[in-house]
Amino acid sequence: MKPSPRDGVLAIDAYVPGKSAAARTDGARVFKLSANETPLGPSPHAIEAARRAAESIAEYPEGSARALREAIGARHGLDPRRIIAGAGSDQILELLALAYVGPGDEGIYSQYGFLEYRIVILAAGGVPKVAPETNYVASVDALLAQVTERTKIVFLANPNNPTGSYLSNREIERLADALPPRALLVLDSAYAEYVQAEDYDSGLRLAGLRDNVVMTRTFSKIYGLAGLRLGWGYGPAHVIDTLNRIRSPFNVSSLASAAGIAALADSDHLKAATAHNARWLPWLSEKISDLGLEALPSVGNFIAIRFPDSEGRRAADADRFLTRRGLVLRAIGAYGMPQFLRLTVGCEEANARVVAAIGDFLRGADA
Repeated sequence: MKPSPRDGVLAIDAYVPGKSAAARTDGARVFKLSANETPLGPSPHAIEAARRAAESIAEYPEGSARALREAIGARHGLDPRRIIAGAGSDQILELLALAYVGPGDEGIYSQYGFLEYRIVILAAGGVPKVAPETNYVASVDALLAQVTERTKIVFLANPNNPTGSYLSNREIERLADALPPRALLVLDSAYAEYVQAEDYDSGLRLAGLRDNVVMTRTFSKIYGLAGLRLGWGYGPAHVIDTLNRIRSPFNVSSLASAAGIAALADSDHLKAATAHNARWLPWLSEKISDLGLEALPSVGNFIAIRFPDSEGRRAADADRFLTRRGLVLRAIGAYGMPQFLRLTVGCEEANARVVAAIGDFLRGADA
């Protein structure tokens, strides 16, 4: 006899991150374009704030991340009491599932949605239900078709990773209007700051008005604080109160909180990161299309690229070729997209190199 996990836990496929950027033996530079990290890095003010906070790491942080929540509230015009901070937005997603999904309850997500949704639903003892997408875009009608009397939570990434697609504010409102009040709608807006579309809304407004809508955000992407693990959620007071009852104490480190506050205050750095992406995202999409490959339309800081289904030219072949060139992309077969690689928008040099390298690959050149 030995301890055994409860039913459902061993059905979880552990999340596997993209490849790390190991140094090349020939000393050439390696570009990690697999994790949607910002090429601009964090604000220098955020780095300095974390360094100053390191002088007090013998002390526990303030338990509710009050200063951070107040800074987020001031930045977005929100009530800090309706904000919860976490160790990445992943932790907020996990808390939501643990709080609202029980054995036999159903959680819904779209076909190519973030892998974490299935993980947290199963971890809570729930039953995952997948809504098919249309041309790699989530469908409100398909999501609603999965709703039953056992539906407790609906996860929707907007924009979505890894496809880069999004739903308009009108479609999100249509989804929220049609869901039963007992079902919680979670809008995962990790890439919201990158979106330039006029018909997009991050979910802040809906989360402020509805009793069953929560929005989550992260500091890992445009703010460049992925290594500190910092995220937050905003929603109805009763939901935030529930999450605070089950979150671990001191779940946000003093370093992460200090860096997050400083990052929010550096509007110039945020503008620079937004402008960089606005310049290079369409450039990459155009160049990849010129090479004869399909680049899925994206509003994030990444592009899903479809490779041919022919021997020697498949996505796995391209992945090996590009890795040997010092260009690390993300294979997304785990999302049911084995013919694609996901490319993060990088610095100017990385962007130029990856386009040239993909061209060489397609022409049959040696790596």
